[in-house]
Amino acid sequence: MEDNTNEKISRGYLLSLLLLMLVLPALSVWVDYVPYPGTPFMVLVGKWFVFWAVGVRLFAAGIRQVAKPLFTLQQIFHIQNPAGQVVVRELGFANICFGLIGMLSLFIPHWRPAAAFAGGLYMGIAGVYHLIKKPASPNEVVAMVSDIYILLTMGAYLASLV
Repeated sequence: MEDNTNEKISRGYLLSLLLLMLVLPALSVWVDYVPYPGTPFMVLVGKWFVFWAVGVRLFAAGIRQVAKPLFTLQQIFHIQNPAGQVVVRELGFANICFGLIGMLSLFIPHWRPAAAFAGGLYMGIAGVYHLIKKPASPNEVVAMVSDIYILLTMGAYLASLV
């Protein structure tokens, strides 16, 4: 891997992650809490972070990976060989599946812990892998931080259920 310290963060990628992993879930927790102030905080965190940060994020990433695999290949994994697109598309199919489970958990609440566990573990393993191999680009650093953040958030939600 070559060092690309001059490479810039994709603003669209950063903005989408901030919206899906922080702003929209936090806003949804707040909006949901106002009419039902007795609802335990971590129940709402689980509901909305699973929906937005696991569900919508992974579903959207999957759609993008299937439709335009070169972004993930080049900007996240820093692989310039276009032959890798087939692997990124396969990753996209898995992300679509994980994302659908997370989104459907909004309507099928008993799926929520499984979606939190699978999605949080999936992103956590990816985040730890990015950390171990040392990120090659700013976009990979963003992916690493967001993945570990979701692992910790989903872990806190699941711990609150015990």
